Amino acid sequence: MRELTTTLTDALLPPILERDPARPRITYYDDATGARIELSALTLANWAAKTANMIRDEFGLTPGARVAVLLPAHWQTAAVLLGVWWAGAEVVLDADPAAELAFVTPDRLDDSADIPEVAALSLDAMGRPVPDLPIGVTDYATSVRVHGDQFRASGAGAALAGRSVLDILDAAGSSAATQGFGIDDRVLSTADWTTPTDVVDGLIAVFAAGASLVQVANADQAALDRKATSEKVTVRRT
Repeated sequence: MRELTTTLTDALLPPILERDPARPRITYYDDATGARIELSALTLANWAAKTANMIRDEFGLTPGARVAVLLPAHWQTAAVLLGVWWAGAEVVLDADPAAELAFVTPDRLDDSADIPEVAALSLDAMGRPVPDLPIGVTDYATSVRVHGDQFRASGAGAALAGRSVLDILDAAGSSAATQGFGIDDRVLSTADWTTPTDVVDGLIAVFAAGASLVQVANADQAALDRKATSEKVTVRRT
């Protein structure tokens, strides 16, 4: 039986960093606000490292911990997911009371009431904090900045909703092949990351293939063709 002791992030990030650290890996649009944010592989890795350091040093979580990620498809969500996996923790996509930490948007604070530690994300394009947070809730944008942008994993547990790193990598490879993702592709997606399958198909498979993601929230359907042209999109999964 094959075994894999590395973290999911250690399996995904080094190949894209080695190939071209400056190449865009996530280009995020919010058509409701007009925001456009682009992250290179190196910048995404730095955000993921800061998040992993935050999880380990600020919240004291160790490999094998369970972390609830109650966030929409967003570039910051990608950084959080990669950070959780880098820290060796397992991602769950619901308010699992067995989770030790939750990353949430402000409208989902009530969902995380039974989870001991909570970090709230405004998802603001300018990095503004969440106003008027309850006592005991950490503002992600404020706290993550002080943490280091390098990280070395010390262990790994399950990766996603009880599934192992190897299982998720196999699923991502199969998904990438089915969807036709290749190493030079730019993948346009408007799909959310609500379920484990969504996360595998819409995020992990893109990185596993060495491709890059153009993620559009609140999509203006009439503008998608223009985005596809301007972003040199080669695969659409809308």
